[in-house]
Amino acid sequence: MIVYVGFAQRDEWANWAAVYARHAERFEAASGRRCLTVPYDMAEPDLMDRLEPEAVALSGFARSFETYDPADLAPILAWVRTAQTTPILAICGSHQLIGYLFNGETEDGRRLEDRPMRLRRHGEPIVNADYHPEHFMERGFYELEIVEEDPLFAGCGRPPIVMESHYCEIKRLPPGFRLLASTPECRIQAMRHTERPLVGVQFHPEDYTEAFPDGRRILEAFFAEHLTEPVATSSQQHTPAPCR
Repeated sequence: MIVYVGFAQRDEWANWAAVYARHAERFEAASGRRCLTVPYDMAEPDLMDRLEPEAVALSGFARSFETYDPADLAPILAWVRTAQTTPILAICGSHQLIGYLFNGETEDGRRLEDRPMRLRRHGEPIVNADYHPEHFMERGFYELEIVEEDPLFAGCGRPPIVMESHYCEIKRLPPGFRLLASTPECRIQAMRHTERPLVGVQFHPEDYTEAFPDGRRILEAFFAEHLTEPVATSSQQHTPAPCR
């Protein structure tokens, strides 16, 4: 079973439920496993250990880090810290959260702060008028620069083209991680832990399209690398199970 931890806050969960269901179907298609979606503030170590997931995907964030109570993030961070053998794919905001964790910035329980890539320059488009319009935002499909060849990108075109939707980034590569991919505006687009099956990606592999399928290929590669039994691929028939 795959566990998908959703970081929507409780008052926005209803709006994100359908999105998470679509993502879960895509994780199921890529892995050949059932996918259970769990709210982040319920993903305590005891529950995660009892679920015994074969792999875990951590979702992006729809709100700024400042809006999250550190006490609500503490349980899932505690589990990630100790889950030495469970494959974890951290996406977008969760990728940044992994950066905070492994850079030692969550230990004192302080409220985290957004770290924008940069201010928007004169003449650049305002991508989202309701979400930090003063900052530059990567939004849409972007080409990745591969810094280090990795199994994650084995099935992708060159360059891989993936969906981006963020205005913040990890500023410093955490100790114990290798840098895998970058874009001109965001250096740490993908990273892999050197000793644990933990991968962080700033982009959204779950938001692929028929025209730009590299996200699907990345999901398939991640699950194929880390699951012990054969997984479904895009060339195999798969009927998604209902998301719970």
